[in-house]
Amino acid sequence: MFAKWGSLVHRQRWLVLVTVLVLAVLGGVFGSGVFGHLGQGGYEDPNSEAVRASDTADAHLGRQTGDVVVVYTAPSGTVDDPALAKKINDRLNTLPADAVSRVVSYWNSGSPQLTDADKHRGLAVITLADGNDSNKLISNYEKIKDDLAVDGVPTQVGGVAPLSSTINEMSRTDLVRAEAISLPVTLVLLVVIFGGLVAASLPVLVGGLAILGSLGVLRLLTDFVDVNSFAVNVATLLGLGMAIDYGLFTVNRFREEMAEGRSVPDAVRRTVASAGRTVAFSASLLIIALAGLLLFPQSFLRSVGYGGVAAVSIAMLVSLTLLPALLGLLGKRVDSLGLPWRRNRVHTGEARGYRRLADAVMRRPVLVALPIFALLLTLGAPFLSVKFGEVTEKVLPTDNTVRQATEVINHDFPVAGNDGAQVVLRGTGGAQPGQEAVQRYAAELQKVPGVTEVQPGGAGGDVVVLKAALAGDPLGSGAKDAVTAIRDLPAPPDTEVMVGGLTARLGDSLAAIGDRLPLMIGLIVVATLVLMFLAFGSLVLPVKAVLMSALSLSATFGALVWVFQEGHGASWLHVTPGPLEAGIVVLMAAVVFGLSTDYEVFLLSRMVEARSRGGSTEDAVRTGLGRTGRVITAAALLLIVVTGAFAFSEISMMRFVGVGMILALALDATVVRMLLVPALVKLLGPANWWVPGPLRRLQQRLSLHEGEPAEGTSRDREPEPVG
Repeated sequence: MFAKWGSLVHRQRWLVLVTVLVLAVLGGVFGSGVFGHLGQGGYEDPNSEAVRASDTADAHLGRQTGDVVVVYTAPSGTVDDPALAKKINDRLNTLPADAVSRVVSYWNSGSPQLTDADKHRGLAVITLADGNDSNKLISNYEKIKDDLAVDGVPTQVGGVAPLSSTINEMSRTDLVRAEAISLPVTLVLLVVIFGGLVAASLPVLVGGLAILGSLGVLRLLTDFVDVNSFAVNVATLLGLGMAIDYGLFTVNRFREEMAEGRSVPDAVRRTVASAGRTVAFSASLLIIALAGLLLFPQSFLRSVGYGGVAAVSIAMLVSLTLLPALLGLLGKRVDSLGLPWRRNRVHTGEARGYRRLADAVMRRPVLVALPIFALLLTLGAPFLSVKFGEVTEKVLPTDNTVRQATEVINHDFPVAGNDGAQVVLRGTGGAQPGQEAVQRYAAELQKVPGVTEVQPGGAGGDVVVLKAALAGDPLGSGAKDAVTAIRDLPAPPDTEVMVGGLTARLGDSLAAIGDRLPLMIGLIVVATLVLMFLAFGSLVLPVKAVLMSALSLSATFGALVWVFQEGHGASWLHVTPGPLEAGIVVLMAAVVFGLSTDYEVFLLSRMVEARSRGGSTEDAVRTGLGRTGRVITAAALLLIVVTGAFAFSEISMMRFVGVGMILALALDATVVRMLLVPALVKLLGPANWWVPGPLRRLQQRLSLHEGEPAEGTSRDREPEPVG
């Protein structure tokens, strides 16, 4: 199938080239406006009790949550100064009505909760219009953010809307900076790796088109679903990174075929039949891993799943269409504009250093494998004590004004900080719960360990709201235990009780992730086993690949917990240690598992190809590592450059992704694929190729054999018997 596709692409190369370029450019033009349609929410489970509590309270009492909280500090005296009050009220009264639905301040309400004990600072809590739409929330904040300052009055602005707006803007800036850094460096490295400018430019071209196309897809999706701004970062990272991987693998194989004296049409056909087929399987595994994110109810995870699937799919399609077409047009000119010292080099595809490494590993496979297992298990151990949180102001740099303002609000004005529990009591018979029953419930609520204060939050329709302040960190174990205890309280007669707030929302989100995570893991593992069996015709190799990827993944996350949660070296990275954001961890798990399997497919594809041509297990390891070791190392290095740019992001969760990708790639492409996998293949010997006869015939009937056999060999040659 892939050989026929390669021949078709070569025959219609001009049509393919023009069609793909036009579609990608149109997608990029359409997708250029995607930033104005992205949101910052979606970290919670929309069907959870916490979200239902918030929605019920908002429906009956109006939105109670302040989207923007402004801290005004009296330049002298106290906040009760009449002149100061007039200046602040005059400023707040001029805010546009189409952007603001309500303003509650110390100066228009006199509420003692909106000032500190010394009355040196006071708050204005602003509720924005259309606050349930994250895009409109940010848009409305942009309309008023320059109108909040009062002349001569020190002002700090924090809250949900400023935090979302700041993260959105920083994400956009980080994306531009990452591309500005990574693209030139990547091109230089590709020139050095390929030895010529023309060959080096092909993977970069594929990556650029993949990014343009994925932006167009995301822009289209924003008309139908909520898309978090993080999806663009993921699409850019994966679109460029995987396109370079696939381009590197494909161009390298084409040069091998040309070096063997084949004609251009035959070289294109054989390249697509071998490298193109490997790219298709590899991309399919990564797409399935990313599609597992669509199983979760959080729109954040689904939106980054959309971005990742779009980017990898387009990178694969461009690698199987435009890239072979360009190779067909270039032919031997693919080596044009070569570096002076590499112009006459014959591209055999063999790397003697990696062949010698394979021989060294196979001489002492046990001595190689055991220390690596010990190292990876040691690195993974900290993950056993992982703690999860959610996106807060701490993802911003410590000197960011929005973070500083929000920390002041949360510490000194806990009521305005929205860190407590929101307890919603709703009458089941259509009538509001009785006052006496509410008072008895509030008294019991006050006795719950960890609850420091209970205050009325309003009443309307058949709903009464109570606000319970919680002691300590709202994301800590004490606050979580308090929410659990509140939910365990008996409800008043004929009353439904719903508990919301930050702590409850986080707990519900983690529970939703925990419920769906086994399904995602099952999907990824089963898909990997099935696709790798179809690709390689073995039952042992897929199982080994899954175990190796899981081991590499656990080591990566253990190291990340050690740094980002426990704080070892966190000061060097300028991040605040704390619980890991659960959604980011799940996203990283899907990406890292997919990438590690990606390199496994590259390596095993050449091993199985060598095996199908009559080689022994040792020959397969030697050939596989000799022909793909350099490609895998180069691909990992290039992807480290692409993802490494995000390690310098100002947003800590982006830095988490960047550092995590660097660790994962460095571990996987060196220790695991270059040392551990060859050692295990050697130890397993003929068992690597074992498969029952009926399954072997099924795999061959589907024409999914590896590559093309060498002249004079048979595709149906039986593998060595087990033992």
